Amino acid sequence: MKVLILGSGVIGVSCAYQLAIAGHDVTVVDRQPAAGLETSYANAGEVSPGYSAPWAGPGVPLKAIKWLLMPHRPLVIRPTFDLNFVRWGLAMLRNCTAARYELNKGRMVRLAEYSRDCLKALRDQTGIAYDQRTQGTLQLFRTQAQLDGTAADIAILQRYGVGFELLDRDGCIRHEPALASVRDKFVGGLLLPGDETGDCFKFTRNLAALAAQRGVQFRYGTRIQRLKLAGRQIDGVVTDAGVLKAEAYLVALGSYSPLLLKGAGIRIPVYPVKGYSITLPIIDASGAPESTVMDETHKVAVTRLGDRIRVGGTAELAGYTLKLHEARRHTLEHVVADLFPRGGDVSRAEFWCGLRPMTPDGTPLLGATRLPNLYLATGHGTLGWTMAAGTGRVIADVIGGRAPGIDMSGLTIDRYPDAYP
Repeated sequence: MKVLILGSGVIGVSCAYQLAIAGHDVTVVDRQPAAGLETSYANAGEVSPGYSAPWAGPGVPLKAIKWLLMPHRPLVIRPTFDLNFVRWGLAMLRNCTAARYELNKGRMVRLAEYSRDCLKALRDQTGIAYDQRTQGTLQLFRTQAQLDGTAADIAILQRYGVGFELLDRDGCIRHEPALASVRDKFVGGLLLPGDETGDCFKFTRNLAALAAQRGVQFRYGTRIQRLKLAGRQIDGVVTDAGVLKAEAYLVALGSYSPLLLKGAGIRIPVYPVKGYSITLPIIDASGAPESTVMDETHKVAVTRLGDRIRVGGTAELAGYTLKLHEARRHTLEHVVADLFPRGGDVSRAEFWCGLRPMTPDGTPLLGATRLPNLYLATGHGTLGWTMAAGTGRVIADVIGGRAPGIDMSGLTIDRYPDAYP
């Protein structure tokens, strides 16, 4: 089957590779000059099934008020007159219940665990390298209240068989020795030993090369304008290079997916949530993290990627702007300097931002739509890197008419009946 994939981020490229492996004729279209140059470029670096959870949960509205008032705040809202944001925000608030949090987290963990297994298999099969480490994620708690509040998440981890270890201060230092010099900054942590780390951009770039060896065609520098409809199916994609046609079409445009789908009569609740990162060279390996440390107070992840430290976080709701705000850099610098003061050279940090495609319930939108030849792989939020390999396998199965390797209930557009107004 001839498949046209819109988007060459980690999701689009992962789908392209798996579809090519399955024997399909695949073309990937993207406005950028190469793969992985938007949200996949400099994310936090976590492959974290154990940390997969929706932002919407019990108590989050009150927490959000506190976050907005913090000097180094993890949440920033820049008001816009955007009806889509209002709808998305109200839908997110409806998901801030214990029952919905448990349901949504279960869906996310199911896909994330499967995806990690798919990533391991892909690594074994291809030898792909991307500064990967398999030493887990340490969720670091600065207060006793944070440590005491882990019961609900631990119950879900137990239900899905996700390994974890609750650590005291000394246990955290055994796992991350560089924290010994700042032991007064935290009280304990939750270790998720099954999590991994790696450079998403390196992975995407190297997987695109492997996909090209399998016959995937990449049409870079091509702007996608709209979907062309014929009756109740897609008849092509209009681009600045002409109309491109295939038998099946996959939308993997991240935060830009809803803008394209609107023209086809499909409304998906995906909204851009800007995240920031800095990447700095390691100057003292003994003072740098061994894997990923997630600062629960500031919602910032500090990750070792080869000879660099990646510091990523912040949720900024400001529409589609990619403006870099210096205050966000200061927050990231504060966290890495506070926890790993000897590790990296902040003066040489690269400052970056990207738009995460977030659904109100945190779960992505995968698989078929009511248009018989149109498929979705979008809405992964902060977990695109975590869920990429599994998403690729799922999409290849769905388009190829095979049963996916996991239960798809709750992962498709069908959970949003108003998507077809």
